[in-house]
Amino acid sequence: MTRDVRVPDPTAEEAEAIARALAVRFGERVRVFDEDGDDPIAEGDPPEGGVSGRPSEDDTADTDAGPTDREDRLWDEIEDILQGGPEKYRERQEEASKLFVRDRLDLWFEGLTFEDGKFANFDAWHPNAPDADKSDRLPADGLITGAATFEGRAVHVMANDYTVKAGSMARRGVEKLLRLQQRALKNGKPALYLMDSSGGRIDQQTGFFANREGIGKVYYNHSMLSGRVPQICVLYGPCIAGAAYTPIFADFTIMVEGSAMAIASPRMVEMVTGEDITLDELGGPAVHAAESGSADLVARDEEHARELVARLLSYLPDNADADPPRTEGVAPAKSPDGIDSVVPESPRKGYDVRDLIERIVDAGSLFELKPEYGAEIVTAFARLDGRPVGIVANQPATRAGAIFPDSAEKAAEFVWTCDAYGIPLLYLCDTPGFMAGSQVETEGILEKGKKMIYAAASATVPKQCVVVRKAYGAGIYAMSGPAYEPDSTLALPGGEIAIMGPEAAINAVYARKLAAIDDPEERAREEDRLREEYRRDIDVHRMASEVVIDEIVPPSTLRDELVSRFDFYETMEKDLPDKKHGTIL
Repeated sequence: MTRDVRVPDPTAEEAEAIARALAVRFGERVRVFDEDGDDPIAEGDPPEGGVSGRPSEDDTADTDAGPTDREDRLWDEIEDILQGGPEKYRERQEEASKLFVRDRLDLWFEGLTFEDGKFANFDAWHPNAPDADKSDRLPADGLITGAATFEGRAVHVMANDYTVKAGSMARRGVEKLLRLQQRALKNGKPALYLMDSSGGRIDQQTGFFANREGIGKVYYNHSMLSGRVPQICVLYGPCIAGAAYTPIFADFTIMVEGSAMAIASPRMVEMVTGEDITLDELGGPAVHAAESGSADLVARDEEHARELVARLLSYLPDNADADPPRTEGVAPAKSPDGIDSVVPESPRKGYDVRDLIERIVDAGSLFELKPEYGAEIVTAFARLDGRPVGIVANQPATRAGAIFPDSAEKAAEFVWTCDAYGIPLLYLCDTPGFMAGSQVETEGILEKGKKMIYAAASATVPKQCVVVRKAYGAGIYAMSGPAYEPDSTLALPGGEIAIMGPEAAINAVYARKLAAIDDPEERAREEDRLREEYRRDIDVHRMASEVVIDEIVPPSTLRDELVSRFDFYETMEKDLPDKKHGTIL
């Protein structure tokens, strides 16, 4: 097998060195090309043994002395560790359409920059270790940690090896993960968790479960890292009990089809509750993407998971002190000239807000999160002239864009995350307000709505609010309306801001007056008159006249207006009251 590598403008000596080094690293022939060239500049062959990183005889032929038997023994040990757990478990990974963990790392990174803890638990299992007294293979203690370059970004990496005790966590593996987290906290680089774990290793729990530096400290560190550096988790298989907390604590979680996470296994659930349920029914991607909201995205397979993380990370900074990465701006996929025709004139008619968004943001930049959960609100990353923004948009195509408990919670968490990483916010408001009724009350509409409003109030990143059409009730508060100190409140010409819509208002205020009119035609005329009078009172022209909103924007110019305003307010300083923290999120 031959691997081709392209390098910008290398010298012959550099190309030869790269070819030799990569051939040793990957164990296959490597050809090095200039970035735009058709012919290889240099070629390198792997060493005879094909061991990653092991020098060949040619590498030492021109020196006075080469590696001794001692180094050769070490390379043999390393090669053994790199094979992972027993062969039968590697075969089971293949049968489950899952990559062996080190093949997975090669898919993601073409090799780690470095690895820490290869020899973790070495004395407990390896035949060459003096204290080995077990037949179980425990290479790297079933957990790989290190550093890598991903899409040009330096990242911390953790990956479970499911061939070792089903990827379970034990003392040495936990210690490696703790060190990775502590280093991420200090050096401010993102952390990627590639999870495939059955949870804590129950038969070896002494020394890692309840200790001050045990598995509980992992979740403490997740909490300390939250909002400091992006934490992204990908699930490949079952993540049960303690293992399920890492994806929950991560800023973003992607589940590959066939994976699952749950607080307990189906067997344990049956023991405790008597419920007979499969793992997929208990905590598969469909459950967490649409019902619990714990999964941000679902990947078709391993390659798709990598693509999703690459896109996700392209909007995020390395840490809370860095700026989100900008790109060259491109025109929208659809012309902004069509915005006015996308938004229906009637406030009661549905439409897909994505059709509006695609006429505002850079082509191909819309990246929606949790699309199946709380679908009445769209939460997505996108770019405006190359600038990453977080979009919170009511979705009139789903339940009229009313705000339900799950969509309120989804929006609050998204806003909170954008604010943590300095990503500006664009609110597109078109909602009849918060949903009413006994069902949503029992689901916590007030409690979760409070969180959405709190997030809008507390976010200190640049914010723009656009009243697209209707903004009724507390919906205008939750969508960062004028009282919530957006840098600008804009409106399209059909916008309305009111305590409630015309129909509800007339019913609430004039029901008795209308009922007293016996003539149906006269009653209908009076109802129309009251409706139009009410409409004039809540129209954005009245709001603009009273300077409640900053500007009514011709729809075809909305993108340009937003780009200009985000540019102008880029360095806006916003302070929160001097306090330890709020109590709502």
